[in-house]
Amino acid sequence: MFFSKKLKKFIGLKHCFFSRKGGFSKGIYEGLNCGRGSNDKRDNIIRNLNYVSKRMGVKKSKLVLMRQTHSNKVLEVKKINSRKSFHSDAIVTKVKGLALGVVTADCAPVLLYDEKSKIIGCIHAGWKGAYSGIIKNTIKKIKGIGGSTDIFASIGPCIGKDSYEVDKNFHQKFLSKSKKNKKYFSNKNKSKKLFNLRKYVYDRLKEQNVRVDHINRDTFKEKKNFFSFRRSNKLKQNDYGRCISVVSLVK
Repeated sequence: MFFSKKLKKFIGLKHCFFSRKGGFSKGIYEGLNCGRGSNDKRDNIIRNLNYVSKRMGVKKSKLVLMRQTHSNKVLEVKKINSRKSFHSDAIVTKVKGLALGVVTADCAPVLLYDEKSKIIGCIHAGWKGAYSGIIKNTIKKIKGIGGSTDIFASIGPCIGKDSYEVDKNFHQKFLSKSKKNKKYFSNKNKSKKLFNLRKYVYDRLKEQNVRVDHINRDTFKEKKNFFSFRRSNKLKQNDYGRCISVVSLVK
């Protein structure tokens, strides 16, 4: 488990970037796989989510997850007993006693807190979502439900800048949006680049005047700590687990 130094200081807020350690899953999902979209046994995922809920001090029914699709869609969770599916890549709430969760396996999980307005949020920030405005949309949503301009965020474990290999088309897509995006790339070889997802997400948050800290861990390199989509692909595994990151307003 990993914690933001900044978020840990706030009274009335609980959060955690869970690693894959612990949990009940086996095989390629060994540990705390919280990916409902994975092919892991459903009973194992339920037991893992129960474990997470207990660690966060909420009932499992109060742990709200998303159906993530790499979109830029943000939704507000308004009811403590809400059971509907949130088809989005970010959720925010003012409701105390709820825990908001995001699952990742290389993408960047972002946890947010507006201390003045007592609003929390979480973001699934892969390159697609970050590129298409998920971060800007989330801050806009927080302000739209009464949030302030004093927002804190922590970027959790994600694929590192030395591990995220991309092709020329990917590189060109970012450059065509802005030549300034060149700073997020370095050379791997003649045909491949390396992309700094963490820096890209960080800069999108800073553009919105959010105060940011990091859990600067590389999910691709740290096999014992994290699940990784790219590592699983490289190992020719047919699926992969997901780690969960959670934030909650204490009731």
